[in-house]
Amino acid sequence: MKDKNFLIANGIDVDKSLELFGDIGMYNETLQEFLNGVQKKVEELNKYKESSDTHNYAIFAHSLKSDARYLGFTSLAELSYNHEMAGKNNDIAYIYDNYDALINETKRVVKVVSEYMGVYNSNVIRNTTNVVKSDKTILVVDDSDLVTNFIKKMFNEEYDVLIAQDGSAALKYVTEDVNNKIVGMFLDLNMPNVNGFQVLEYFNKNNLFEKVPVTIITGVDTKDEITKTLMYPVVDILAKPFNERNVKAAVEKMINKR
Repeated sequence: MKDKNFLIANGIDVDKSLELFGDIGMYNETLQEFLNGVQKKVEELNKYKESSDTHNYAIFAHSLKSDARYLGFTSLAELSYNHEMAGKNNDIAYIYDNYDALINETKRVVKVVSEYMGVYNSNVIRNTTNVVKSDKTILVVDDSDLVTNFIKKMFNEEYDVLIAQDGSAALKYVTEDVNNKIVGMFLDLNMPNVNGFQVLEYFNKNNLFEKVPVTIITGVDTKDEITKTLMYPVVDILAKPFNERNVKAAVEKMINKR
């Protein structure tokens, strides 16, 4: 076992924690308990992230935050707190955008603590998924980086994800897809240059709906807009803000439609 200065040099506030635990022996025992339980916490976080269950995600982020605060893991405590708040606010986009940072800091802390404790098999945090990426492509057409990044992060390990900021770029991708790799398209209606309705009309005139099934993603929910959209054979209409479960269901529908 290394000296506590090894922990301090790696950004762990040991002295503050010892005010709580009293002596280094009790602190070390609690560090071991942390190592024993951290993988389970990460697995639960990942499970609830994937299912967009932000309520339970917040509970496990809170648990990780509490451990981190007690043990002096200052950076991990701050990251966990931010994820707890995101879960409570149902902010799934923040969770996805910042999940890797949370897990990477957890891995760093685990590695430091493992080395301090003399546990040389420091790969306590294992990969929670083992997905083989397919050769299929999903096209996301929206001028909002928030929306496109949310969907890209959701599927990036399973599919190639193409991003188009307007309808013109989308049509270029579709017409150049000679190998028919694009299995579905998420299409916003209100975009600059070429908008979503213009894309739908082009698809209609060129019989492209069978080649590339379309799901509409829109913040507009007026009766006229919906009625106009339903004139085209779209697979689904997702109203913003949507969650991961909605998006994954839409992808399955598009693939099955094709």
